[in-house]
Amino acid sequence: MDKIITTGKLKDKPPFRDSSSAVVPAKVMCHNCSKLKIFLGALAFSFFAKGFSGSYMKSMSSQIERRFEISSSIFGIIDGSFELGNLMVMVLVSYLGPRVHRPKVIAVGCLIMSLGAFLSVMPQFLMGRYNYERIAVTVDNSSTSVSACSPASSVGHSVSDATETPSTMKNSGCEKTSNSYLWLFVLMGNLLRGIGEAPVMPLGVSYIDDFSKEENSAFYIGLVRSSGMFGPTLGFLLGSFCASLWVDIGVVDIDAININPKDTRWVGAWWLGLLICGAVNFIASLPFFFLPYSLIKEGEDENPKKISHLPVQGDHCKTDPPAQPQLKFSEAVKDFLPTLKKLFGNPVFLVYVFLTILQYNSLVGLITYETKFMEQQFNVSVAKAIFLVGVILLPITILGMFLGGYLIKKFKLHITGMAKFACISFIVAYLLNLLYFMCNCEVLQLAGLTVPYSGFKQLSSPKNSFMSSCNADCSCKVDQWDPVCGDNGITYMTACFAGCKSSTGMGKNMVFHNCSCVEGQEHGHGNASAVLGQCQRESCTKAFPYFLALQTACAFILALGGTPTYMIMFRSVSPDLKSFAVGIETLGGRILGGLPAPIYFGALIDETCLKWGTKSCGGSGSCRIYDTKAFRNVYLGLIAGLRAGCCVLYLVLCVLIMRRFKTDDKDTTDIKNAEETINKESVTVNKKEALPGAKTSEESEETCM
Repeated sequence: MDKIITTGKLKDKPPFRDSSSAVVPAKVMCHNCSKLKIFLGALAFSFFAKGFSGSYMKSMSSQIERRFEISSSIFGIIDGSFELGNLMVMVLVSYLGPRVHRPKVIAVGCLIMSLGAFLSVMPQFLMGRYNYERIAVTVDNSSTSVSACSPASSVGHSVSDATETPSTMKNSGCEKTSNSYLWLFVLMGNLLRGIGEAPVMPLGVSYIDDFSKEENSAFYIGLVRSSGMFGPTLGFLLGSFCASLWVDIGVVDIDAININPKDTRWVGAWWLGLLICGAVNFIASLPFFFLPYSLIKEGEDENPKKISHLPVQGDHCKTDPPAQPQLKFSEAVKDFLPTLKKLFGNPVFLVYVFLTILQYNSLVGLITYETKFMEQQFNVSVAKAIFLVGVILLPITILGMFLGGYLIKKFKLHITGMAKFACISFIVAYLLNLLYFMCNCEVLQLAGLTVPYSGFKQLSSPKNSFMSSCNADCSCKVDQWDPVCGDNGITYMTACFAGCKSSTGMGKNMVFHNCSCVEGQEHGHGNASAVLGQCQRESCTKAFPYFLALQTACAFILALGGTPTYMIMFRSVSPDLKSFAVGIETLGGRILGGLPAPIYFGALIDETCLKWGTKSCGGSGSCRIYDTKAFRNVYLGLIAGLRAGCCVLYLVLCVLIMRRFKTDDKDTTDIKNAEETINKESVTVNKKEALPGAKTSEESEETCM
């Protein structure tokens, strides 16, 4: 039977003997046995995994809208289902946090996230190939020339598919009306991801705070959160890569596709990245199954009073883990309301929750539609916009979060210092945020919609003025979208509306000629031409670097104050309520911020749409072109309004914290000053009393070691 070292004897007998009879200090053995750093690494990777899949899903907003032919508000519902999943379990998980095996609950959560990602991929294998919207043109049997403007276009055959007439394509699409609802798979998958992510943040953060030193807690949490930010970075990079690939890659001939990634009908391989996300979340779950219910608090192994007994032989440094408390559901329910009342009775925490809600609204709305805003406002492809967010904005955010946690540790900021730092940084970022409105961009010149047909008489109503005397004989369909750019710099909905009667080239290189609507007063008869795609807006492209630089500066300053803001919550509630407070804060932010924000942002953005796509069986699809000025005012205006409310709440929070913790801060400072004075006096006395040649107690200890 192993001989037991009692608490009183541990100080006198510090060494242990390992299997080779070598003497090993107890302090070193216990330090090596600590699993806190293993948990930190596992939690950082789980933060990476959830950020990786979450950001990838955000980056695919435009691709999912176009693939399922849905509006931005419908995608907002899909995106909000993630927050709904959090809502379903967040309160329960957070409240029961200290009473359950936290690492294993986090492991199960990661597995559920993996399942949700795989479920979202299902529609790709249930739907047919993606057929983008395009017009039917007639082919002259005696040549390779095609005509978009022809009264007989209805009897011609499509140049894109000579074996299938437009009517056949329409009937074929209508036979698969169930495809219109397959986006529900994506919604359910996102819901599962939300359920799975719920325990990761509150249980993981509270676990760190419970078993780490108080002065290290903020640094560890900041380190984990900033490490997790590499997930969104790689998620956006993966999104950029997948958005540049055709949705049916490996099944269709890419050379036969007549559109490019800048076209609003382009759909990337949105499903491919979700398979990778599911695998990453599965891997993230594995380490947590092997971690214990609790750990020795960091630093306590140095105090012998904290160790009850240690075996001399065998597993030298394994202490008996504390017994897991038996959780009684009736007692948990009985204590829930009093605990909730105690938490909301704290005015600092209450204001902090309201602040979190507004920040969630602005942040979720910003991220969800950021790539769409860049695409429409600055004439860049979705793939490029996603790439820039992942390469520039997110890394600078990581740096800001890490630096914020480091500054807290470096200067040992008290809660009042954290509040001031967070408030100042947010107000500075808000003032920079107002400069966004200076990034003006012209609206796309679309004939019959944003500009008139130059030199021609309008034949339709002003509200729907696509028809003109130059294309009256072309039998054009108003519900089609296959844009061409005339050499006059104006975009036309289709080559038919441009009045084009002949062409050269095939596929992406096709050029239309004899375009009667393009001729106008500036071109001679038969000299006007048009190419596939929208006209480029050069002034918008030139303004993009300035917008990106401004957004980078704002992201860094906001991230700098992010960690101090987050630590305010931990320092303003009692230790037994930390896990519950994290859950309530996250719940409030998600249910009142993350859930509604994508929906009302999307609904208001939909109001700025100028031309909707058309489904194969009729009805509106996704938006093809927006009023860029109205889009900018709605998108940036909502963000600025929400952040103005945040500025007010930051000031209120600072006042409350300074009133509540001012005396504590002063006492802490006085104690530190007194300790420094005593230490200096002690050192001075010891030096004076020491005899020549005598060794001090510190030198004696060093010699013994």
